[in-house]
Amino acid sequence: MKIEWRISQDDTERVKELLDEQADNPLVIARHKRNLADARRRVDRRDFWFYMTAARLTSLQRSGPSSHVARFTRVDPFPLRYEAMVAEADVESVIVKELQVFGGIRFVNRIASDLARNFRRLEDGEWDRALAECDRLVPVVSRDVEKEVADYIDTFNGFGPKQSRNLLQELGLTRFEIPIDSRVTEWLNDFGFPLRLSATALADRHYYDFVSDGIQALCAKCGVLPCILDAAIFGRKDSRDRTDNVLY
Repeated sequence: MKIEWRISQDDTERVKELLDEQADNPLVIARHKRNLADARRRVDRRDFWFYMTAARLTSLQRSGPSSHVARFTRVDPFPLRYEAMVAEADVESVIVKELQVFGGIRFVNRIASDLARNFRRLEDGEWDRALAECDRLVPVVSRDVEKEVADYIDTFNGFGPKQSRNLLQELGLTRFEIPIDSRVTEWLNDFGFPLRLSATALADRHYYDFVSDGIQALCAKCGVLPCILDAAIFGRKDSRDRTDNVLY
């Protein structure tokens, strides 16, 4: 059985209206500059670990611009930076302490356990593979390659389809594969996606791929890359919903 995605002229016009509305949004501008750059730099351990930590923190958390998670990731110097973790004998305890001291972040013990296990895995020999996978995305590649790298990131503790794509998108490496969360599913439901979407069901990889296929088809018809549509959706939501009550 196959699904045929049929995109109407009205659909494309509505997407283009959103893109025009959000064209000057700083998030959209930044996404153009970073993810659509002709030359993208290779990822190092410091950046990979920072965005891995940030991606794990956004799971089931408020994560808009003024959220505790967003504010924690903007602390300078970042408390859980790679250089600091390398020097620690008990990474998990340090993560628990830093998150508790900062406050407002949920599931601290679970997050700390996942991140500590990921850190040990990387330090025990996984760094070469992790950075090599990221290097595959430095040149412009197809959606299939982006998906293969996202599936690899999905093997880390506490990561799923959304978090893996969040990590890669924030590193500026992806154009097609985007993190689909409640903000995106809410927009798709309002837009008229052919079935009612559930953000919680996105933890299932097959369901996630189904929704992603629909987004890819819509974007292809509209002549826009999914990472830019994603930025427009997020920019619109963040500008209209300053109560910050949307959960990833």
